Amino acid sequence: MFRDRQEAGQRLALELAKLTLQDPVVLALPRGGVPVASEVAKVLKAPLDLILVRKVGAPDNPELAVAAIVDGDPADVVLNREIVEAYSLGDDELRVLIARERPELERRRTAYRGGRAPLSVDGKTVIVVDDGAATGTTMKVAIRALKRRSPRKVVVAVPVAPADTATELAQEADLLICPSQPARFRALSYYYAKFPQVSDGEVLDIMALAAQTQGSGHKANDRRRSAAHAANKSRPIAGS
Repeated sequence: MFRDRQEAGQRLALELAKLTLQDPVVLALPRGGVPVASEVAKVLKAPLDLILVRKVGAPDNPELAVAAIVDGDPADVVLNREIVEAYSLGDDELRVLIARERPELERRRTAYRGGRAPLSVDGKTVIVVDDGAATGTTMKVAIRALKRRSPRKVVVAVPVAPADTATELAQEADLLICPSQPARFRALSYYYAKFPQVSDGEVLDIMALAAQTQGSGHKANDRRRSAAHAANKSRPIAGS
């Protein structure tokens, strides 16, 4: 059992820190994954961003996903082909269903990001974090969309998931970090001593703090580069 999401993130971070991950970028699935991912990003000194996924429901069963839209530039649509075929949905019908969900995805993007563009994952080691994975459906969609964006590697980091879900996620990702994999999975909240709902306000606060930290880090790196450049310019040339 984890004390809270922060401790879960610290446990994941310890495991990830043992690995040699080149150019890591941490992406959180909001909202519950954000406080977990924040701890991972702090330890790895990696940039933190969100990955937004919006389910596209079947015509008469909105809880059954025929597809999902993953935010990005451009956004990715990942189809659940088995469900699409079961409903005999044509391209025009799919376009209508997908178009209905785009405004909500855009609303969430505006609410969480404002005008900030998502971080590029091209050539990066992408670490996708959530506070747990019951069925793993949203995480699988995120992985498939991210793999289209030319990352170096996709790593999934979740504190807890059923053993069968963990196996499926390990097959989708390049690497899975999941310290707790119970054979008999209960509700996700069972594995946390404290498991409150995460509000939009908390997400915004965490992301704002991460942006400040990242900005300070970039400025420090720039200052170090400038100092090194100045030292090189002032250094006498050998033999002169």
